[in-house]
Amino acid sequence: MTQLQIGFLIYPGVIQLDVMGAYQVLVFPPNTQVHLIWKTLTPIVSNEGLTFVPTVTFADCPPLDVICVPGGGIGQVAVMKDAEILSFLQQQSISAQYVTSVCTGSMILAAAGLLQGYKATCHWAFRDQLAMLGVEVIPQRVVIDRNRVTGAGVTSGIDFGLTLLGLLCGEQVAKMAQLMMEYTPEPPFNAGKPETVGKEIVRPFMQFGKPLLDAFLAQTRETAAQLKLETDF
Repeated sequence: MTQLQIGFLIYPGVIQLDVMGAYQVLVFPPNTQVHLIWKTLTPIVSNEGLTFVPTVTFADCPPLDVICVPGGGIGQVAVMKDAEILSFLQQQSISAQYVTSVCTGSMILAAAGLLQGYKATCHWAFRDQLAMLGVEVIPQRVVIDRNRVTGAGVTSGIDFGLTLLGLLCGEQVAKMAQLMMEYTPEPPFNAGKPETVGKEIVRPFMQFGKPLLDAFLAQTRETAAQLKLETDF
């Protein structure tokens, strides 16, 4: 049985659930080999303090059927301007069946020049910044545009993973993976998006997240200028 080669870019400060939500889904079928990719095999620490051990380096990574870029905390700022990382993504995207992301990972794809002219999504708080990078932003949990598949914020990585697994292996396999995970979310609060939670929660959340949003915005402006994209944000 030919194995599908699936790779997740990991990096210091990556959001662990951006990786693991989709990873949990995509390792389900026996014909997938899932890699955790970084420059070296040295363990890295996620934004939340969990340690990831890369399984393959950029230099040794096989041609991938799927490349997935998860979002990050403040560590993502460095990734968006790292020429070695962006070049790796560009090279893998040439032959990949699907070029994908979760959360703000779509901004990294855009920084690599891989999302301009495509429809895509990201975490709701960063939609305006993603649009600055020449992307048509669609406020949905998962967006498919040709061979680009993108997921929205953090927990949507599970929805993204199931969607992608359906594309790769068929609906029956994806449904079996969902059943195995008992994925039937019933959150205790209707607070997963600003449209439902109310300003009394959104305002303090945005204030809490302002340092990160500002750091991302500075890098997004720099990236947009390098890509020669006009922006008034």
